Amino acid sequence: MKADDDAPDLDTVAQLALAQEPPRHKPGEVGKRHDVTLHQLRIFWAVAHSDTLTKAAKQLGLAQPSLSQQLSKLESTLGSKLFHRRSNEMVITEAGKFLLPRAETVLRNMQDLEEGLQRFTGGHRATVRIAGITSALRVLLPHAITRTQDDFPEVDFDIQEAAPNDILELLYGRRVNIGLLAANSIAEAGVGFLQVPLIDDPYVLVVPDTISLDGATDPRQLLPLAQDVLSRSIQFNFGTQHTKRVEDWYTQMLPNSRIVAQCRSFEVAIGLVRTGTGVCLAPALSTLMGGGPPVGVRLYQVNIPPRRLVALVPSQYRRQVPYESLLDTLQDVGAHFPLPTMLPTPPFLERPDSPAL
Repeated sequence: MKADDDAPDLDTVAQLALAQEPPRHKPGEVGKRHDVTLHQLRIFWAVAHSDTLTKAAKQLGLAQPSLSQQLSKLESTLGSKLFHRRSNEMVITEAGKFLLPRAETVLRNMQDLEEGLQRFTGGHRATVRIAGITSALRVLLPHAITRTQDDFPEVDFDIQEAAPNDILELLYGRRVNIGLLAANSIAEAGVGFLQVPLIDDPYVLVVPDTISLDGATDPRQLLPLAQDVLSRSIQFNFGTQHTKRVEDWYTQMLPNSRIVAQCRSFEVAIGLVRTGTGVCLAPALSTLMGGGPPVGVRLYQVNIPPRRLVALVPSQYRRQVPYESLLDTLQDVGAHFPLPTMLPTPPFLERPDSPAL
């Protein structure tokens, strides 16, 4: 949800809410007022962007009872319910909807303040926290970091590999500043962040370099060994629609294939292909080894839309140093990055009605 830059400050919001209901004090506490804390606002923000208290607690690294207690204190201070509790589901109220963009403004401004003051702290090195999928971290990020450090030698980087859903949780929990992932892996879940496009990564059919599909109009034209390898598919268990789309592609293009392995990493699947276990569909960048060309495999173009790699960031970082420089450099690296050599699509895989991944 977009923050309202012209919103009244949080103190005004609290005063308005408190004015609706006379304050209740314990004996000896007449006139004492409890202030809203940044910790409570972070908890409110996390719950508003999560389906359950359990998920919000995981994002923030808190015990669920502590999270519930702080949320109740915030509601008591403001004098309004912020969520309806329905079983394990949290449904934001009208008061919560009113508070959410204003809380986002407060949290964003505080984070900008803290990070802006870092430059005045003697001997302190600013840290850019990044989470991403393997291919983006291994192939694109090293070039961007090297160039960014030339301009910002005082900046260091905290980098962690993660699955798309985990990257979103880290971003929502404000434990990373930038997420590198495929745009189609987040769908509408990442609408609260800015997507900075990096590179279109084409899908390829990866086969062992011991077999050739060049010019084949029918897989039955291939040698028996090649037919056997082609009939064994290595697919991916990502728990998303992607899995079903890959299955549909194999059903349509290689109807006689059978699954011999399921993986949760393109790199693991390509390693299996390299040893002759079978074939797999994978993004071209995931086939690169240490930034060098693929080894032990052939890559064939397929009629599938490319994977769009993006940097997912809170909007305030787009024009804030050093994040702006890193994001611009990542875009430049993606625009000029040499893709691995891809062979033409074998004629028997050129059907125009291939399912989109």
